Amino acid sequence: MSENPTRSQVAAIIDHTLLKPEATPEAVAAVVAEAVELGTYSVCVSPSQLPLEHPSTLKVAVVCGFPSGAHDAAVKATEAETAVRNGADEIDMVINLSFALTGRYDRTEAEIAAVRAAAPDAVLKVIIESAVLSDEQIVEVCRAAERAGADFVKTSTGFHPAGGASVHAVELMRRTVGDRLGVKASGGIRDAETALAMIAAGASRLGVSASKAILAGLPE
Repeated sequence: MSENPTRSQVAAIIDHTLLKPEATPEAVAAVVAEAVELGTYSVCVSPSQLPLEHPSTLKVAVVCGFPSGAHDAAVKATEAETAVRNGADEIDMVINLSFALTGRYDRTEAEIAAVRAAAPDAVLKVIIESAVLSDEQIVEVCRAAERAGADFVKTSTGFHPAGGASVHAVELMRRTVGDRLGVKASGGIRDAETALAMIAAGASRLGVSASKAILAGLPE
């Protein structure tokens, strides 16, 4: 992407997100309509909202093991498989943070691999909750995600009290995975300035609910 991306260029890497647990079908339909109006890449919703009525030009992402990540790997795999069967194009799974915090990266890799096997044709993004982890843990989890066949590593759920995306975490994740995987910045990105900082740091996808406000701050 150029150093000064346009509104349409940024929209094309946005997952327009609605993950509030109280979201109604009407609210989800409104988010889909807004995503189409704004030209975002996808919508990201809870799997219980599927199937969605949406144009074929708009991708559908759903979360898996959300938001805690403390689900059994088999449960995450089943959730991902069901979501794909119900129309999801992309799966954003949350890792088990306990594994990462205690250095059990083989367990991290195994649970990602289980979801990968359950949804082999979906784009798989791995939410690492970077604000909770040390730099070393971020690096090791990103390596585990790559070994397990993930397509993206993603900073945050946006629900953890430790915080969301940071420029430092995105830079570190990008250095770790190089050009081999995508990096999705998500959590706390609410204006154009922050979105551009994440892109400059190496983010190739943005997960945001404030898409309209972000895009309004960018040139045509």
